[in-house]
Amino acid sequence: MLAYLPRPPTDTSRYGTFPQKPDLPAAPGALGEDGGQQAAATTAKRSAPMPNYPSAPRHSGFVPGEPSLLPSRGSLTAQHHRGRPSWCPQSAPQEAGARLYPLHALSVANIPSSSHGKTSARSSTVPTPEGLQSRRCKLLEEDSPMVQAGKRQRQRYVTKVGKCQVNLGNIQDKKRFLSDIFTTIVDLKYRWFLFVFMMCYTITWVVFGFIYFFDAWVRGDVGHQGDPEWQACIENVDGFVSALLLSVESQRTIGYGTRMVTANCAEGVILLIAQSIVGSMIDAMMVGCMFVKISRPKKRAQTLIFSKNCVISRRDEKLCLMFRVGDLRESHMVDAKIRAKLIKSRQTAEGEFIPLEQSELNLGYDTGEDRLFLVEPQIICHVINRHSPFWDMSAESLRREQFEIIIILEGIVEATGNLCLAAGMTCQARTSYTEDEILWGYRFEPCMSLEKGAFQVDYSRFEMTFEVQTPAASAKELHELKELEQQEHSTLSLYWDHLLQPC
Repeated sequence: MLAYLPRPPTDTSRYGTFPQKPDLPAAPGALGEDGGQQAAATTAKRSAPMPNYPSAPRHSGFVPGEPSLLPSRGSLTAQHHRGRPSWCPQSAPQEAGARLYPLHALSVANIPSSSHGKTSARSSTVPTPEGLQSRRCKLLEEDSPMVQAGKRQRQRYVTKVGKCQVNLGNIQDKKRFLSDIFTTIVDLKYRWFLFVFMMCYTITWVVFGFIYFFDAWVRGDVGHQGDPEWQACIENVDGFVSALLLSVESQRTIGYGTRMVTANCAEGVILLIAQSIVGSMIDAMMVGCMFVKISRPKKRAQTLIFSKNCVISRRDEKLCLMFRVGDLRESHMVDAKIRAKLIKSRQTAEGEFIPLEQSELNLGYDTGEDRLFLVEPQIICHVINRHSPFWDMSAESLRREQFEIIIILEGIVEATGNLCLAAGMTCQARTSYTEDEILWGYRFEPCMSLEKGAFQVDYSRFEMTFEVQTPAASAKELHELKELEQQEHSTLSLYWDHLLQPC
């Protein structure tokens, strides 16, 4: 439960009010005897209040007026650099005389150049400030609570394959399961279901076989075998095995003709009628359970896939959280619906702790965008607005959060649509995303192309993402900044209109 509480800030000095210009690296030749004083001054400058979004990386140039951006993450394997402080340099040095461009100037994936793999040969034995700084950054990365928390195994509420990690225990009133015996039998695992299926028939055969044998023994039919003058109630029953065969033949309506119930006794006729009724009830129940269990579209969810990561980027000038869904089968889902839940623990103002509180994420319920025509892979979008729980969450605060997003996709299988509509069964696929599986400043690559008059889906590009220009500020901060710019623009327009008016 406590794993879903927000993480405490690791360095409160990094979250301030006003943005500052990033520190420029000092030239190696400028280090003199007062190097210790300069290092102390640099350390004091770093401890000054910083904005609530990380600064630009060192290998990218500083462009005035550009929003603060996240460090580059060219692939999914670079997620362990989330705990790197914003002032730490990158491992690849910048070449002298290289032009300075913003890192996110283009909305394409970063293409690594050969110059990043080159290292300059330095034979100096005295450690340079860059070396000391890189060592310090490495130690901070190893000792960072973010890295330590990432190394620990995370307990999920729902696994990636959709299995709920919730175990029910200490149930006192178990009679409720017997009241709904049909659902209880259908929900059993296949080994237990087959065991119950066989035992229902075997027990009835044995019970009625014992009753046939007891009746034949009491009336003396067993002892008068071969007597032509004896009027037997049950013919050709000389032991329990023959009585068991009579029970199986009567219930399964086999009727070989050698063993049978005659009209010489009323109890034999009543016993045969009772066994026929009980056998019909067992056939209706067990065959129905078997048919429903086999025809359940539960395994259909294995061909409904979700992207491994969520991305956060701008769409139509709005900050959005997006993920991708796809269907691998050619028989499509009928009336597919998708919804999302946010699982997060919180503490109220009165001090009450709410473990694993569930809140709804709007995926287009008011506009009908949550109803999918799942023919090709689709990108599901959650607009981060005032009603979203991510309204005041920035790229930096995302690293300190502890939550889980549950995605639920429901629909009716097209191949068994009539059956599912009649029985009221739907196929449901689930997955989950934790805060470590959300990529800020990324977008999904297109996986569709037009080939030979038809659209071709390339599922090898289903998981691929590329980096785009995205502010690291929260949606609330971006909205306030936009309103401030509009207010300044309107004020400036009124001022110019006043100046242009004739005297």
